[in-house]
Amino acid sequence: MRVLVVDDDFMVARIHSGYVARVPGFEVVATAHTGADALEAVRRLSPDLVLLDIYLPDISGLEVLKKLHDVDVLMVSAARDLPTVREAMRGGAVNYLLKPFTAVALAERLQQYARSRRSLTGLGPEVGQDEVDRLFGTTKTPLPKGLSTATCDLVAQTLREAGRDLSAGEAAELAGLSRVSARRYLEHLCAVGKAELRPRYGTAGRPEHRYHWIE
Repeated sequence: MRVLVVDDDFMVARIHSGYVARVPGFEVVATAHTGADALEAVRRLSPDLVLLDIYLPDISGLEVLKKLHDVDVLMVSAARDLPTVREAMRGGAVNYLLKPFTAVALAERLQQYARSRRSLTGLGPEVGQDEVDRLFGTTKTPLPKGLSTATCDLVAQTLREAGRDLSAGEAAELAGLSRVSARRYLEHLCAVGKAELRPRYGTAGRPEHRYHWIE
């Protein structure tokens, strides 16, 4: 998979390029630091995937997204507001990764993208619903042993509707569960990318683990 990395910050572009290079099956073919350079690089190099920042010095990455055709785009941005995320989805981005992120987080998205690309191989001119679900990533990940779908949905709804970070104890109280059970479900939601762990550091002792809905 040939990747173009687009970021206005030269150092960030270098770091993200290093992240990409660590993932087997992916290579960085170029970096760009403006929207105009990104469009020219896509035209000239025809990459498979563009790692595209939103805040560019000349035009917004969202505008660049609208101008890109026959190339997949993974948005990377510090923008967390819902209208921006929604516009990226409507523009056809295959994924949206919030800055700052780790090499592991990017690797997971790239591997997911690679799996989707491989799923297209060998398909006929028409597909069934099972194939469509796999391509769009709507098949459900099996829950770990001992966890139930209904309770997982309850914890997810509790965290989503809270509108703020919750500790395992707070989530347990709101959902009517034990703290241990709530923590197991919260950890699962983090593992599948629907929530993230945000340590809160106090004046002394171990940091408090708090969970934030990100899907």
